[in-house]
Amino acid sequence: MEATIQIRPDDLRGAPTRRLIAFHLEGMHDTSPPESVHALDAEALQDPTVSFWSAWIGDDLAGIGALKEIDGSRGELKSMRVDDRFRGFGVGRALLRHIMADARGRGMTSLWLETGSTDDFLPAQRLYESEGFTVCGPFEGYVLDPFSIFMTRAL
Repeated sequence: MEATIQIRPDDLRGAPTRRLIAFHLEGMHDTSPPESVHALDAEALQDPTVSFWSAWIGDDLAGIGALKEIDGSRGELKSMRVDDRFRGFGVGRALLRHIMADARGRGMTSLWLETGSTDDFLPAQRLYESEGFTVCGPFEGYVLDPFSIFMTRAL
């Protein structure tokens, strides 16, 4: 059975969204030292430079993702997380493509991201690589960190 994924802007007020953000942050802290956790909490995701979306399958929250504007031509992918119940349904790819299309529509010419370097993050790394992201150096205040991989992609 193929799942229909609906992606929509999210105001971060709903309980399912806040729970998935908290679960995401908890997972980041479980796999990385505090100084290597760059995920944003719900309050930081409400910054005016951040756009936030949620992905739904039926009435269930399946994933979240955000785009932070670095400047008029560059954006940073933030807080990508798929609920464990929906891994393998294409939710992460759908969110990523939605965010890339939105960034293009705003006139951005590149996207950047930081993700983890441990085995827990291999699925995310493979997703980003399959969508044209390549490894790069730190950007926008990040520093070299053995727990981080930095990636970018032209749009």
